Amino acid sequence: MPNFSNTPAGPRPAIKRIFPLNAGQREAAEAWVEFGARTPSKPRSASSVVLLKDSPTGLRTFMTYRPGGSPLGLVAFPGGTVEPADDDVTDWVGPSPTQWAKSLGTANVDAAKRHVVAAIRETFEETGILLAGPDATSLVEGVSGPEWMKAREALAAQDVPFASLLERRGLALRTDLLKPLSHWLSPDFAHRRFDTRYFAAARPVSQEPQLLSSKGVWGRWVCAADILAARSTSALGDEIGVDTTAGLTLGELVVPGVEIILEKLGAARGCIAYLSHKRPINEYQPALVAEPDGNFELEVQAAPASEGAACRER
Repeated sequence: MPNFSNTPAGPRPAIKRIFPLNAGQREAAEAWVEFGARTPSKPRSASSVVLLKDSPTGLRTFMTYRPGGSPLGLVAFPGGTVEPADDDVTDWVGPSPTQWAKSLGTANVDAAKRHVVAAIRETFEETGILLAGPDATSLVEGVSGPEWMKAREALAAQDVPFASLLERRGLALRTDLLKPLSHWLSPDFAHRRFDTRYFAAARPVSQEPQLLSSKGVWGRWVCAADILAARSTSALGDEIGVDTTAGLTLGELVVPGVEIILEKLGAARGCIAYLSHKRPINEYQPALVAEPDGNFELEVQAAPASEGAACRER
């Protein structure tokens, strides 16, 4: 069971990080500056899960392409918005919603529960990885067949509630398999904004990700260190091979929160070390910076990438 202590191992001063805007953000930033700052749009609650597995070349995580200008980025970890029906899930093992609220740093127990349910639901819908089992010591197996794909398609179309899917199969959420990571808010100027809770989970040994038949475009296990090594090139965007990604660098494909998490994964010495690292659940929000030449950048105050690191920070 993960250690939910949020006490950091020691003081880790934040450093200023600068990130580029993607094409959609530039348009919104220009309007924000031209017409003056206004009341930001209300963010939608969202959850995203960093699936992990070890490999000889370093820690790997599963990433997917997200069409439609998602606030989570063009390339992101599995995830999506919290839905009203997430309240209906009651089959639950592991830390209670109250414990989760504490670990997420919020007094809103209901909101904490929704984020946890959405994290597991969206991961199952998008990848087929299901963090659920008949009891607190076991995990469902054999979730890759056509029957399970049909269930995922129905879930994605909102034809079947997640609570009903779990109940019919006698499954309860294994919330003990999730680890809270960080809390990110979309920039104030963005037209579509998310209030996103990031979680991490190790890939169950009996399950392997498979993209949703009707929506999957690109997705695979990536080595965080390799992705970062090629961050200044368009290698990843060209590999995905759609018009919206070709020619783009990592910073133009992902949101700052995703890039920072990748940096921490790249510095980690393995899955167990990363998941067991004690970290505060800080809230981050990129701030818009207007340059004298008329360009825009995003500024984030973030801690160095040393979570479960194998060596000294570079």
